[in-house]
Amino acid sequence: MFLLELVDFDQALLAAFGIVVLSLLLTRYFLRDIREGLSALELGLLNLKDGEYATTLAYQNKDELGKLCELYNDTALKLRSEKHWLYQRELLLDKVTQSSPEVLFLVNDQQQVIFSNIAARRFFNCPIGIDGKLIDNLLNTAPKGAGAAISDRKEGLFTLAVDDNEPQTWYMSTGSFTLNNQAHTLFILKQMTRELSRQEVAVWKKVIRVISHELNNSLGPISSMLHSGKILSENLEEARLARVFSTIDERIKHLSDFVQGYGKFAKLPEPKIQANDWTNLLSELASQWQFVDLSEPDQTIHADPVQLEQLLINLLKNAHESGSNPEDVSILLAQRKTDSCIMVMDKGKGMSDTVMASALIPFYSTKASGSGLGLALCREITDAHHGQIALYNRDEGGLVVRVVLPSQSG
Repeated sequence: MFLLELVDFDQALLAAFGIVVLSLLLTRYFLRDIREGLSALELGLLNLKDGEYATTLAYQNKDELGKLCELYNDTALKLRSEKHWLYQRELLLDKVTQSSPEVLFLVNDQQQVIFSNIAARRFFNCPIGIDGKLIDNLLNTAPKGAGAAISDRKEGLFTLAVDDNEPQTWYMSTGSFTLNNQAHTLFILKQMTRELSRQEVAVWKKVIRVISHELNNSLGPISSMLHSGKILSENLEEARLARVFSTIDERIKHLSDFVQGYGKFAKLPEPKIQANDWTNLLSELASQWQFVDLSEPDQTIHADPVQLEQLLINLLKNAHESGSNPEDVSILLAQRKTDSCIMVMDKGKGMSDTVMASALIPFYSTKASGSGLGLALCREITDAHHGQIALYNRDEGGLVVRVVLPSQSG
């Protein structure tokens, strides 16, 4: 009896053990999907932590874990979309800053440049880039006058000497902010010379238009009365009266031509850019002015042909009136990658600093009979072509007028 009970206990114990093992196996089987889902979710969360949003979970069950995986997938897709949008905005911002003509560079609290655009690299004469360099070292290659302005970090206008010591007016603005718990300063430098000149010329144009309008309103009636006076005096046979009328008529014509000349300056049309053969252009000018051509043959310059010819005529006229010998007047065209540089040179008296500072202003002239229009019209033509004009004295005596025009315009 005792042995029978012992056998029954062993069988019960064995059955219980089998049930436990079977339960564990069944639990392991049913929890396998949960473990795999949790493992996949853990891996996905690690990807999100590392900024990788391309991974999604393929858990298909509709239980609580399935809903959690579905929520993860929606979050990953949204983060991926936002990352792509931010990346596109970053590309756009980089495109804008890199193509901006303004000089942009960002300096951290260690005085190290951590961002710059193309204009900044050109400004500091570092084509390979300035990121990572100390700003104090870069100031050694910057144009004259930039070092003091950037070191003082004062917003406002300052003057630079660029390209053969030609003075240029620039404006600097700065902004300070914290990035990654580190103080940074953003520098923005903008050349104001062209803008200030454009505003100055706009004022002169307005003055010229007003004066021209008033003079034309007066010249018309005066000319009509003069004609009537001539008719009434024909029977008087007074020679002195005829001379008076002749003198008045001559001065009216001179004043009319004078007003028309300034009217052309005030109403300069938009240039029609086209390719011009430099040799042919100079051949036409050679019939009017004597000069030496120092240019390379077979060159082409893009500009409005009429305005370009007027520009060269004015410059050659000034060169011959400078006191230079005709054989010492020369022209040089130098072609570069992005622009064409015209230089008209003479060996005359040159210009003082005072005269040079005002030479491009309308109405300003050192000649007794000068209109003060020649160089002002040259500047207006140059500005209309989005170019630059500068004057400077030569070391060997005389003056150089340099005009830089873009290689392609329009």
